[in-house]
Amino acid sequence: MAELTAPPDWRTVDFISDLHLHASEPATFAAWQHYLQSTPADAVFILGDLFEVWVGDDALSYNLASTAASFEDQCAQVLGQAGIRLPLFFMHGNRDFLVGQHLADLCNMTLLTDPTLLVFPSSSSQRYLLSHGDALCLDDVDYMQFRQQVRSAEWQQAFLAKPLAERQAIARGLRQQSEAKKLVRTDYADVDASAALQWLQAANAKTLIHGHTHKPATHQLDAAHQRIVLSDWDASATPPRAEVLRLSLGVFGLQRIALQ
Repeated sequence: MAELTAPPDWRTVDFISDLHLHASEPATFAAWQHYLQSTPADAVFILGDLFEVWVGDDALSYNLASTAASFEDQCAQVLGQAGIRLPLFFMHGNRDFLVGQHLADLCNMTLLTDPTLLVFPSSSSQRYLLSHGDALCLDDVDYMQFRQQVRSAEWQQAFLAKPLAERQAIARGLRQQSEAKKLVRTDYADVDASAALQWLQAANAKTLIHGHTHKPATHQLDAAHQRIVLSDWDASATPPRAEVLRLSLGVFGLQRIALQ
């Protein structure tokens, strides 16, 4: 299990996920941009599905000296500006698993494996297990088979070898299918509690932080272990959703912060 040790000067750390940034949702993009420009956190962890879709880093034409053009370029510009100011960490989700090292290097962002154990040795050895969460939705058999396929190096190499325009067309079709399913489906698979508990016990951690399910809550797994689910973002919803899970060491612990 991958492990990340926090430096001793980190006192405030933010966790976000499932923003599903897309050009058709400018309000959510604006809320995210403002958040990254203003957060007081010493580090920000993005736990997957920052983007609604990411078809490969070659969708970018952006560099720090240029004017952003495409939506992907605009996102990279926001990340790049934030990455100069504070440490950024990114974990792949089920929508943006093709984010690569090029984007990470461009934005001064560190890619994380799923799961990763975050350890604060300067604060009574606090240990938090971080995940996107989709790998724990074991009851969704169709998705788990799909996940295994698209996370393989062979599938990704074949997909990325296709022309960019073809990949973008495939992504549009998949997004349309996903939106159609949302209209008729109400029973989404949740994280398997037994599997989550096994992960925590293996990591010697008490708290799992994850996204993916769009069901923000704190679930007690047993007397000593819990999982905290991050909120998705939709600034156009009523009421708007744009929530951060903030860890303040030695003061408040974990708090849900609803952004205005």
